[in-house]
Amino acid sequence: MFARKLLGLAAGAALAVSMTLGAARAEVSEVRISKGYGVLYLPLFVMQEKKFLEAQAAKAGLGDVKVSWLTLDGGNVINDAMIAGSLDIAGTGAPGFLALWSKGRGSPKTEVIGISGLSTTALDLNVNKPEIKSLADFTPKDKIAIPGIKTSLAAVVLQMAVAKQFGPENYNKLDSSTVGLPHPEAVAALLSGKTEIVAHFASPPFTGVERADPKVRTILKASQVFGDITLDVVFALKRFTETNPKMTQAFLAALDESCDFIKTNKAETAEIFARASKVKVSPQDVAQILDDPDSRFSATPHGIMEFVTFMNRAGIMKTKPATWQELFIPALRDRAGS
Repeated sequence: MFARKLLGLAAGAALAVSMTLGAARAEVSEVRISKGYGVLYLPLFVMQEKKFLEAQAAKAGLGDVKVSWLTLDGGNVINDAMIAGSLDIAGTGAPGFLALWSKGRGSPKTEVIGISGLSTTALDLNVNKPEIKSLADFTPKDKIAIPGIKTSLAAVVLQMAVAKQFGPENYNKLDSSTVGLPHPEAVAALLSGKTEIVAHFASPPFTGVERADPKVRTILKASQVFGDITLDVVFALKRFTETNPKMTQAFLAALDESCDFIKTNKAETAEIFARASKVKVSPQDVAQILDDPDSRFSATPHGIMEFVTFMNRAGIMKTKPATWQELFIPALRDRAGS
């Protein structure tokens, strides 16, 4: 009898150890993250280069985590990859995230949540056609290159600018003129002057590369229209953050670390981005971008509710959060965001 009890206790202890080890292994051992091409994604370029996430994951007790990086441009492509299950965490334009948040609200399979803010930089509308001096000068034949139509960052900011100039009811006046193109291809099209693309709404370094051509001019700067507003954020499926709380927190810590690194190590940051950029740009060019007052990198979002208000009125967001905190993970909600 005693031996049977002893065996039972041993079996119970073994089961407890097994369950503990299983819990420790419950979080992912590989995380897949996407970023785009421009300086808006700079904290993610730094995180990848300096392996900040791997270090934070190890510190959190997650062991040797593999981090796989993808390059995806345009909210529609990113959203599709997230819902398809081929992506865990994504940097994207705030509007694309907000549209997906509204669409998936309450659905266990598709509900998303913000992990952090990311960045804001200059967002400029460049043109190569002398006749175009303002948004009012575009004809039906003139096409504007943006990474993704309807819900990408550039698409929604363009709609917001159009609404301010022509009235809220006309926010989609130029939608038919937009063409979805990744930024590097859009730069080539605009500079060639041989396609229907006469304008490109983009962030650095692409805008600077274009303005080096004397035929290209900037007719609209988003910062002059909207001020300090977070343009890019980081998000994930809500169920990913709930089943991987330590990984989610490790990512947020790594992002904070990346943003701090950018502030205190501008020269090395410029080298990192120049090496990885898909367009030819020098470290000196990147350093100038970092010195631009419009360039800010922070995990704390600002001005997100301005996007929410516009997108709700335009019918892009059917569900409207009461506060910005409702859009993001609990760890971010005590910060001084907006």
